[in-house]
This record gives sequence, structure tokens and C-alpha cells, in this order.
Amino acid sequence: MAYLAPSEFVSKMVDAGEMKIFMSTRDTLIRSYMAGAILALAAAFAITVTVNTGNHLIGSLLFPVGFAMLYLLGFDLLTGVFTLAPLAVFDKRPGATWSGVLRNWGLVFVGNFGGALTVALFMSIIFTYGFTEAPNAVGQKIGTIGEGRTVGYAAHGFAGMLTLFIRAVMCNWMVSTGVVAAMMSTTVSGKVIAMWMPILVFFYMGFEHSIVNMYLFPSGLMMGGHFTIMDYLLWNEIPTVIGNLVGGLTFVGATLYSTHYKTAPSRAIG
Repeated sequence: MAYLAPSEFVSKMVDAGEMKIFMSTRDTLIRSYMAGAILALAAAFAITVTVNTGNHLIGSLLFPVGFAMLYLLGFDLLTGVFTLAPLAVFDKRPGATWSGVLRNWGLVFVGNFGGALTVALFMSIIFTYGFTEAPNAVGQKIGTIGEGRTVGYAAHGFAGMLTLFIRAVMCNWMVSTGVVAAMMSTTVSGKVIAMWMPILVFFYMGFEHSIVNMYLFPSGLMMGGHFTIMDYLLWNEIPTVIGNLVGGLTFVGATLYSTHYKTAPSRAIG
């Protein structure tokens, strides 16, 4: 596969961040809506595979199909723009401001949530025959996931919140690595292989992804999970968004930018 050196693909990262800041509201919302919907469907698919096979590894191996599809189609996840958009400000690109970054983040959040919520409703209808029956095995599993990753964290107090936050940080370390990995190659197969690896790691390890959770938790509430909307927001979504921001921007965006784009001077000989 055609491989780009780090100095080459990091330049593409900065260009991508600039493009996202100046993208129209319409295009930003459409692309983020579709990204949220496709990733949510991939999460439903992976959980279905896990329940039907009894093997979480198989579901995790197949989950990245959604991530690969949405990025090949040019759609945007909040976790990706957390990492890319600030780079244009770091590089002092003309017109790139923090207000523009925040505007992009806000629009992508809204679009991702809308797409994920749409799929949550659609899949809940499927799992319950239009809410006329109790949830099937997959629906029941989604309900228990929602409980464990809200009230389960709350039961541990500060330690639970710290665990949630660190899982969110490590999630976007891997997910944003997947976003960047797609820029390492100029072929479809190369992009997919490079993206697949870090996304597999994040999903199998149970790290917290804000957009996947936009599907899991509303769906879990529809499936009768024993937690509330406030449990979801305070003990998952809000801390996860913050952790995803920290993980993607520090461990991926800022580090790659600082060492491959703004390279430090070489040491003098002698």
C-alpha cells in the first residue's frame, strides 16, 4: 500500500482541520449526522454479533467496519474534529480561530447525536417489534450496558468518575489514531487496514466513546434499562466528551503536530 511519511500525513491533518473550521453549517450537520448514524449501526451490529456468538472479540473485530465506512465517505465524528480542528489554530492559518473550532465542535456534536438517536429509535423498534414486545436478547444486553456504565460508575463515586474519564481519554487516543491512520495511505485497502487496528483496540477494551454512547444509552433507556437521562448525562456523556477531547488533542493531535510538523532543531555535532 502507498504509505505517506509522518511529516506528509501530519500536513494533511492540519489542512483537514482548517477545512473543517470553514465548512458550511449545512455540510457540517449532514456529514456529522451520517457519521453518528453509521457508527451507531456498527455498534448495534457488533453487540448483535457478540450476543449471538458469545464472543466479544468477534464483535470487536467486526465493529471497525462502520468507522471505515464513515471515514471513506468523508463524514465527521466529534472525536475526530476534537483532534484535527485545533491544529489549524496552532498553525495560525488565516481566519482559523478558537471560536471557529468551538462552532465546528458544537455542530458536529448536534449532528452526531441526531444520527445516533435516529438509529437508536430504529433498532429499538426492531428489537421490540415496534415496542409491542419485551426486548430481545440484544436489546436486553444494551439495557444492561447502559446500567453498568452509568449507575455502575456512580456506585464507586470519585473512583468511578476517574475510571470513566480515563477510559474516555484512552478511547480517543485510539480513535483519533484511527482518523490519522486513514491519512497514512493513498489506497482504500491501506486506509481500511490502518484504521481497523486502533478501532479494534478501543472497542475490545471497553473504552468510552461519546458517539457510540449517544446510541447505546438512549437505546438502553428505550430497552428498559434501570437508569435515568440524568445518570446518562452526568455519569457518562459529559465526562466522556471531556475525556475524548483530552485524549485526542493531547496524545494524537498535539504530539504529532509538535514532533512531525514543528520539528525541534537537530542536536549539534560535537
